Amino acid sequence: MGLENSIEKMRAEGVADAAIDTFAELYERLVAGDRGLIAESDIEPVASLPDADELADADSSEVLDQAVVLRLNGGLGTSMGLDGPKSLLEVREGLTFLDIVARQVLALREHTGARLPLVLMNSFSTREPSLERLARYDDLRVDGLALDFLQNKEPKLVEDSLEPVTWPADPSLEWAPPGHGDLYPALVSSGMLSALLEQGYRYAFVANVDNLGAVLDPRILAWMAREEIPFLMEVADRTPADRKGGHLARRASDGGLVLREIAQTPDDDLDAFQDIARHRYFNTNNLWLDLRALDERLRAGGGVLPLPMIVNRKTVDPRDGDSTPVIQLETAMGAAIGVFEGAQALRVPRRRFAPVKTTNDLLALRSDAYVVDDAWEVALAPSRSGPPVIDLDPAWFKRVGDFEARFAAGAPSLVECASLDVVGDVAFGAGVVVRGAVRVENPSVEQLRVNDGAVLSG
Repeated sequence: MGLENSIEKMRAEGVADAAIDTFAELYERLVAGDRGLIAESDIEPVASLPDADELADADSSEVLDQAVVLRLNGGLGTSMGLDGPKSLLEVREGLTFLDIVARQVLALREHTGARLPLVLMNSFSTREPSLERLARYDDLRVDGLALDFLQNKEPKLVEDSLEPVTWPADPSLEWAPPGHGDLYPALVSSGMLSALLEQGYRYAFVANVDNLGAVLDPRILAWMAREEIPFLMEVADRTPADRKGGHLARRASDGGLVLREIAQTPDDDLDAFQDIARHRYFNTNNLWLDLRALDERLRAGGGVLPLPMIVNRKTVDPRDGDSTPVIQLETAMGAAIGVFEGAQALRVPRRRFAPVKTTNDLLALRSDAYVVDDAWEVALAPSRSGPPVIDLDPAWFKRVGDFEARFAAGAPSLVECASLDVVGDVAFGAGVVVRGAVRVENPSVEQLRVNDGAVLSG
């Protein structure tokens, strides 16, 4: 009855058939005993890959006019204390993520002459304010295409019974996003996939909206088209900071590429999962899709892309650990690398991966450790080989409001900073410079202020 009740609930909510079919397929796998785990014994490390820096220059003008930039924009940034779209957070001199992404696309159009639409996958919560922000760019919309489409939602399941959970105190908490693997059914159910194909678009560059290092690279697009690659994942070298991120591997059975997330890893294999010497490459979530190949694969699967399942165990109210334990059935969009015959991965430089997941990342991005060029591409300053390692005390800096109050005069200079570790309640004045490895610790209950113009050197 759990599946029937879930489907009835989804239909009553107006959830699209493609999303219902995908959910039903995952539910049936869960009941059959699939826990979405990928054991170390079933995979092998990836030894080497083609390198983006070694791709030859090629004429990309024809394929560029068949390309679309697709950004995932469903997040509210609640983990950072935000109550609106994360993409509307200011990141550089009054500009938000959406502002910079829009300007990147417009600059690419001007440089290449390509149509190059920008399309967002929004959630119900992010749609209205995001489109309102983009309305200031009069020339952004491309004739015949909407600026966005909506991601789907699915019911959370009571862990014991697998029935859809009820939570009268806040019925919105009964629903969950299905993970970013929902990209594929959402493209279908919204009509966006058919609209793109009808307008002559064949290739989609997909990235998270908070990754400003992810800009469409014409050389990668030209290589993908020339090699007739149906699905391409950008991966980067793992560092200790990436030990918990999804890594690339090969199936031991046939050598095909797969993506393994930490939630898909058996407890006994966690050490191997986090061994960055063994599993060298992590998924940047920058993906390239051949839309024709995607359409054919979906048709062959009855509208469902059979992605590996992620069983996410939470409580119905994530802020209340004593609320009803639930299961959320999710998929990762990068896992499609294991679905397409001929799918490939490409090693890219770290500069193409600059997401903002915490206020640590936000401080680095706002500082002079990063620069923005005339094409609105965001990159590390030329003198830097990697971002500064920042660790701000979460008790005082985790929420954006608290963070802003303690950097009211702006980010310190971090271009010469190796690491900045802040413990306790500390506020930074204007023009502060951080060099080398610096630790600022305040054991007092009263706030410590770093004076204007101070130079902190470790």
